[in-house]
Amino acid sequence: MTAIVSGSGGFGPPSWTTGTRPSSPVNGQLGWNSTLGQLEAWNGTLWTQITSLLYNVSYLVVAGGAGGGVTGGGGGGAGGYLTGTLAVSSAAAYSVTIGAGGAGGTGGGGAAGTNGVNSVFATVNSLGGGGGAAQSAASLSGGSGGGGSYNTTAGAAGTFGQGNAGAAGSGGGGQPGGGGGGASAAGSGSTGGAGSASSISGSSVTYAGGGGGGAVSSGAGSGGAGGGGAGSISNGTSGTANTGGGGGGCGVNLTAGTGGSGIVIISYAGAQRGTGGTVTSSGGNTIHTFTSSGTFTA
Repeated sequence: MTAIVSGSGGFGPPSWTTGTRPSSPVNGQLGWNSTLGQLEAWNGTLWTQITSLLYNVSYLVVAGGAGGGVTGGGGGGAGGYLTGTLAVSSAAAYSVTIGAGGAGGTGGGGAAGTNGVNSVFATVNSLGGGGGAAQSAASLSGGSGGGGSYNTTAGAAGTFGQGNAGAAGSGGGGQPGGGGGGASAAGSGSTGGAGSASSISGSSVTYAGGGGGGAVSSGAGSGGAGGGGAGSISNGTSGTANTGGGGGGCGVNLTAGTGGSGIVIISYAGAQRGTGGTVTSSGGNTIHTFTSSGTFTA
C-alpha cells in the first residue's frame, strides 16, 4: 500500500482491492481501489468514491407484450426488443421501468387486445406490443404489431428496430385470426412471429414472441418462440411473464390472452460496480436483472 512518487511520473496513491482495504483507516485516507477501478477515500464512516468515471454497460430492454383479440381475434404483438451499449457514470442513478403486459379482449366481438406498456432503462425506451384485432376492431401498432382478426384482415405494423408486423387474418368466416409480430419475424398465418435470442444473462434465452391468432371453429395458431401465447377456439393463452410475449387470440365471445410483462438486463465486464435488480455473474461479467421497476446505480 506504499505511495509512489516519481519526478517524471507524478504521485501515485496507495493501491488495494475491496477485500484488502486498510483495516483501521483515518479520515481522508486516500487510495486506488483496483477492484472497482476507482479512487476512494475514508470519510470516517465508509469508503466513498471521489471520481466520476464513465464505463460501458450492455443492455437488453424488452417491453410488455400486448393482449390478443376476441372472436377469431388476432394475436397480440410482442413488446419491443432493444439491445446495445450505453456509457454510464459511476454512482449515478438510472431509472428502470418494467412494462406490464396488455390485457386481452373479453366478451363481445368488439374487444381488441390492449397494447403492452413501455420498458425503459435510462434513455432507452422500448415500446409495448400492439393489441390483436377483434371481430369488429382493428389491430394496433406497437413494438411489434398485433395480428388481424378473421374478418378484420389487416395486421398492424411494428416499430423499426424493435419488432415486426402482425399477420393478416384469414378473411373467411370461422377461420383464424393472424399471429402477432415478434422481435425477429412477422406473424405468419395464424402463428405468432418468433422472438430474438439474447445471451446477456449468461445463457441463451429467447424473448418477445408474438401471440397466436384465435379461431371461431378451427385453425388457431401457436405462439411465437419467446413467450408468445397460443391462440384458441376457447380462451387464449397469456404471454409468458418477463419475456414480452404477446397474448393469444380467443374464440367466440370468450377471453383472449394477456401479454407477458417485460424485462431489463444490464451487464458489464468485471466485478460488481453497480447496484439494483438481481445481481449474478457469468463469464467474467456482472449482470443486473430487473423483473420489476427499480433503479440501477452505476
